[in-house]
Amino acid sequence: MPVPPSHRGDLSEDLLVRRQRAAAGGGRAKVDALRASGRRTARERIEALLDEDSFVEVDSFVTHRNDEFNLHMHLVEGDGVVCGHGTVDGRQIFCFAQDFSVFGGSMGEMHALKIAKIAEMSERARIPLVGIWDGGGQRAQDGVHSLAGTGELLDRLVACSGRIPMFSLILGPVVGVSALAAGLADFVILGQDHGQLFLSSPLETEETVSGELTPQELGGADLHASRSGIACLIAVDEDDATEIVSELLTFLPDYCMAEPPVFESSDDPERSCDSLEDLIPDDTNHPYDIRKVIGEVVDDGHFMELFETYADNIIVGFSRLEGSTVGIVANQPKVLAGCLDIDASIKAARFIRTCDCYNIPILTIVDVPGFLPGTVQEWGGIIRHGAKLLYAYAEATVPKMTVVTRKAYGGAYLAMSCKHLRSDYNIAWPTGELAVMGAEGAVNIIHRKQLKEADNPAETHKELVSEYKRKFGDPYVAARNGWLDDVIEPIDTRIRLVRALRLLRSKREWTPPKKHGNIPL
Repeated sequence: MPVPPSHRGDLSEDLLVRRQRAAAGGGRAKVDALRASGRRTARERIEALLDEDSFVEVDSFVTHRNDEFNLHMHLVEGDGVVCGHGTVDGRQIFCFAQDFSVFGGSMGEMHALKIAKIAEMSERARIPLVGIWDGGGQRAQDGVHSLAGTGELLDRLVACSGRIPMFSLILGPVVGVSALAAGLADFVILGQDHGQLFLSSPLETEETVSGELTPQELGGADLHASRSGIACLIAVDEDDATEIVSELLTFLPDYCMAEPPVFESSDDPERSCDSLEDLIPDDTNHPYDIRKVIGEVVDDGHFMELFETYADNIIVGFSRLEGSTVGIVANQPKVLAGCLDIDASIKAARFIRTCDCYNIPILTIVDVPGFLPGTVQEWGGIIRHGAKLLYAYAEATVPKMTVVTRKAYGGAYLAMSCKHLRSDYNIAWPTGELAVMGAEGAVNIIHRKQLKEADNPAETHKELVSEYKRKFGDPYVAARNGWLDDVIEPIDTRIRLVRALRLLRSKREWTPPKKHGNIPL
């Protein structure tokens, strides 16, 4: 039988009331308190992230199913997380935002299953996933049910990894297993003022309980940007966080089998890099800023650096050549002379694997005197961590281009995308030095007996260093053996890289079938 018009009106009114309850979150008092703290509501954050009127909500009527602790009297539509899909600058994404006004944003069973469902939908649709995190960890009242839901969520996020780009915006405190879930994203962005990540609650951390550290010092944005290396970027406010996601998306494809977007560039692909002519100091031990090389080579000098304050002896980030995305890895001679250490190896290896997941060519700019020596590094596992970097380069099948500007010594030369690891296009400037080690160190080892017996050790040492440099202190030995494709003038760097990338865009590399490699984690 058809529904009478009067009854249809009642149903519509009931639907409207339910939607209003879902939109109300934890109630006016809690929403006002949230805004007073300088944070937005979950819905306001999603509105700021997405294009106007593009958001379509999913599972707005889901509630928890816990009758313990009188929670049956506190049913809130949505269960503390807003999920759905929309567009960012016209590109489709799935997204979710935790609502701190509902149970402090804590993750109950249904809360977790809602996010797991949206992650699964995102993977099936093959479009990016953006999560806005602001919650106090797993809901204690839900007990193991909360952990079960969170476990399903973690499984879905791992399934998404490497298939679709994932972003985590940390705009409030995120505690416990929720922090692990947020950390699975390709890009973790923390809000400067309110973003905090803790695996153990500050209330359980002795230094915080005693007052030795504040929660911000224990797990705040600056800590995770400079010491733990979890945060790839810091947002000055919530608007900045959404702008960062918007810009990152312009460098990335929708999913792993797609190509990154290509933009029209007004920067002449045949432009000379005149400022690079005199960049390398005459003294080979004198530092310079590798960012000047990057800025001169890439389109319009635009470089989006990631992990800027973590392991700053190596630089990683996104840029473009002739409108096409490239991932850049570069040693920084200004910091530790550009030596590779544990943190730098981990930072670069993770970035290389991210680029390889999403079909982004890798440009490596090399000026590396070696791995950082010392007991801290050796005991800390520099062998294992350095092997991660070498492994990541060898495993990557995207186009790989390498420019040696000055030093490329020893194992660090091999680990920085050398020709022997199947890099596609390797060039050097005339100032390049490819050798087992620096001339002075090599002479001290090779000629130690001769130096000990010399009448004038200083003069003999100087002569031997000069001879070693003549034999090995230039790029032509490597070029003669085919380990460099060319030696070029610095001013031609952009031209040569653009031309190489045009040829390499269609690169395909066959690998023998296997489940996966065993990277030295």
